[in-house]
Amino acid sequence: MRRPLIAGNWKMNGSLALVERFAQAFTTAELPAEVDIAFMLPAPYLPAAQRSFAGLPVSLGAQTLHPEPKGAYTGEISGAMLKEFGVHYVLVGHSERRSLFHEDDTAVLARVRAALQAGLEPVLCLGETLEEREAGSTEAVVSKQLAAVFDGLDESERRRLTVAYEPVWAIGTGKTAAPDQAQEVHLALRQRLAQYDTTLGETARLLYGGSMNKDNAAALLAQPDIDGGLIGGASLQVGDFLAICQSAG
Repeated sequence: MRRPLIAGNWKMNGSLALVERFAQAFTTAELPAEVDIAFMLPAPYLPAAQRSFAGLPVSLGAQTLHPEPKGAYTGEISGAMLKEFGVHYVLVGHSERRSLFHEDDTAVLARVRAALQAGLEPVLCLGETLEEREAGSTEAVVSKQLAAVFDGLDESERRRLTVAYEPVWAIGTGKTAAPDQAQEVHLALRQRLAQYDTTLGETARLLYGGSMNKDNAAALLAQPDIDGGLIGGASLQVGDFLAICQSAG
């Protein structure tokens, strides 16, 4: 059985006060023991989160990393630096990194490799635009994005990734793929993964990202091939994010 993961991506939002509010709330909350919970935080908040979340059943995640382990890359962050602050997960290939920072498939693969070399678990993000969906290209687009990374890894490396399907048209728009639409894409991804390795297709953890909230989370998470959520806006609301975590249990 695949263990669910609920990961909150704060993007360029939050504050030290919000870190503390989450820590206080999660200290007393009833959290499902069978669900992994992660906070993908802006890098400046990682030291505070490492202290405030100590002892809680949650993990820390980062939103990106540089493909090189060190060097003259002013403003960048390496995987080893993230590891020193207790980071376990790192987002790679998020649609905003692809579109706003022009990270192509080659750059995404380089970052996945850097994450693996640093001992981090990459969360590989895939997704189609509205135009691509309307053209009936969803499966082709996400399969190409998946292959661009998985073709460049060996068997043991592939097993260390989590994959997040995030339809670009549903990110931050309030629009959400219907549960059956999301399930259809997740099933296609699982079948594509099985072409590398039957066991990988069965065990790979696939998340849905795209305006998941406390009202639609249960229906999405009930789908057989959706193993959790990559949560955007709702992850900034303590009560909403907690409700999503509980609905995964």
